[in-house]
Amino acid sequence: MSEFKTIGFIGVGVMGEPMCRHLATKTGSLVLAADRDDAPLERLAAHGVQKADIAEIAQRADIIFMSLPSGKVVQSVVEGDGANGLLALCRAGQVIVDLSTSPAPLTRELAAKLAERGIEFADAPVMRTRSAAEAGTLAVPAGASDALFPRIQPLIACFAADIIHAGDVGAGQVVKILNNMVLYETVLALSEARAIGARAGVDPERLFSALSTGSADSFALRNHGMKAIAPQVFPERAFPVSYAKKDLEYAVALAESVGVDATGAKNLVACFEAAIADGHGDKYAPAISLVFEKAKA
Repeated sequence: MSEFKTIGFIGVGVMGEPMCRHLATKTGSLVLAADRDDAPLERLAAHGVQKADIAEIAQRADIIFMSLPSGKVVQSVVEGDGANGLLALCRAGQVIVDLSTSPAPLTRELAAKLAERGIEFADAPVMRTRSAAEAGTLAVPAGASDALFPRIQPLIACFAADIIHAGDVGAGQVVKILNNMVLYETVLALSEARAIGARAGVDPERLFSALSTGSADSFALRNHGMKAIAPQVFPERAFPVSYAKKDLEYAVALAESVGVDATGAKNLVACFEAAIADGHGDKYAPAISLVFEKAKA
């Protein structure tokens, strides 16, 4: 039995819902969940998850997980308007774990404010795909104190197969942001390769199959290239172009803060902007390949 008898979960969207479900079915703890959309809460109720609002979660939970779409939303949930955020509502001794992708400076700022009230904070952004969330095989780089990490690790293990203690608060966000930078720069290269290969007379599926046998093989090729870019299949309710653009903007800002000119990341942001301008903002992020499919005059 976990030391955390009651678990709160704020944000049960595409990734949050399966993570919340794993916690409910594997921990033996009471799980309370909050979301603006009732549909996932109704599905989670079948697994014993109780619907609650943020105030009730702050009052009853021993540990609170957040899975939210951006750092701006995380900040809003934590700070509220000064009276209705977790910062004001939570009590000393509680733990908050942010599973979202947020800017590292913001993460450290929020952690410092919470620490002043005796509330512990960790950033544990999740990596891998929606199917990995469903299977409970996500990867998580965690930013937490040496004392807090072993306390939260067993809960994270309910939905993650690979958990790395990346360092103190904020380190998890740095790792996640750079992971997405490398991933989507590879997706960009695959998008360019598909467009070039197709116009040069090579079938995209045969091209990517051949690349997978050489030094260009990668997770991005096998999961984003073969399953999305080659067949040009980009479903909605998967990680969208607009979210990926946000993560790459975090990467550019992080690079600038440490004096690095991240040319590749900047180019990628421009590609995401072009995809959004073409109406692809809600499609699965590899839809940036559609930018390269337009014939040039």
